[in-house]
Amino acid sequence: MFLKGIKDKFKQKSGQKFLKAELVKPPQAVQRGSGISSLGCIVDLDKFGNADVFFEFLEEFSLRPNAVKIIGYKSYYDKNSPYATPVFSDKDLGWNGAIENSYALEFLSREYDLLVNYYQEENLLLNLMSIQTKARMKVGFTAIGKEYNDLMLDTPMADFKMFKSELKKYLGVLKEI
Repeated sequence: MFLKGIKDKFKQKSGQKFLKAELVKPPQAVQRGSGISSLGCIVDLDKFGNADVFFEFLEEFSLRPNAVKIIGYKSYYDKNSPYATPVFSDKDLGWNGAIENSYALEFLSREYDLLVNYYQEENLLLNLMSIQTKARMKVGFTAIGKEYNDLMLDTPMADFKMFKSELKKYLGVLKEI
């Protein structure tokens, strides 16, 4: 038990080191045309429990039924309990910032036109997922910062309708929809 605690601490430190190194590098260029045809959402399920509302983006942006991919973060989850949304947690952190979760790896293997970072508190795993996701444009809250988001909205996390309307307004200004 004691050795597992030390091992987890070293994994955290190696993950933070990897994150700092990735933030210094220029972001990966994603070669996709303008417009929104695929959307990824990274959601903090500890703070915002209803991840199904993100499927409203299908109607809002006139997307195909499988165009929205959602992955949720929980600080702890039971692998035997069913979750409606694919979930990853702190115990999925590997060495050098690797995330050892099949749902997370499948999410990271895709390219998105828009990535929604729906979390407001600094968290190593959420930041690692955000930085490793290939997306043309990343949107999130002002509390997280410009290192992880291209467009930052200052709305309450609990008010998804306001977030959705502000996002639609700014994407219209940027001629993405």
